[in-house]
Amino acid sequence: MKEELQDLIDLLHERKCSCVLRNGEIYTFERRGVEDLYALLREQSGLLLGADVADKVVGKGAAALMVLGRVRRVYADVLSEPAYGLLFQTGISVSYGRLVSAIRNRAGNGWCPVETLCRDKETAEECLPLIAGFVERLRI
Repeated sequence: MKEELQDLIDLLHERKCSCVLRNGEIYTFERRGVEDLYALLREQSGLLLGADVADKVVGKGAAALMVLGRVRRVYADVLSEPAYGLLFQTGISVSYGRLVSAIRNRAGNGWCPVETLCRDKETAEECLPLIAGFVERLRI
């Protein structure tokens, strides 16, 4: 499956963007964390439906947004085990460069805050209000 997304993976690395999405056309995104995926789900969810996605880092929060957006395939340079489980259980094809137990925060001294928020949640639907609250706090 990784071969089918190789053009997106190459673009992800060449442009040094955070995420590349293909749904007919190709779109690139620059913001770190879940901000772009969250904005897409809220404002342009049709772009996610059936899309192929290549992302640098996918934790459980990003995976939840992709599940809710009903993407088709995902490649992540770094993928957390909780994210893998959520994507796999919902039937989304997933491949990765490196699988890790959890996504680390930017300082490298703990878990990513969104990974922490979503850690004990069973479904993408349970994660969404937590992610929404996190993104809203970033905007303040």
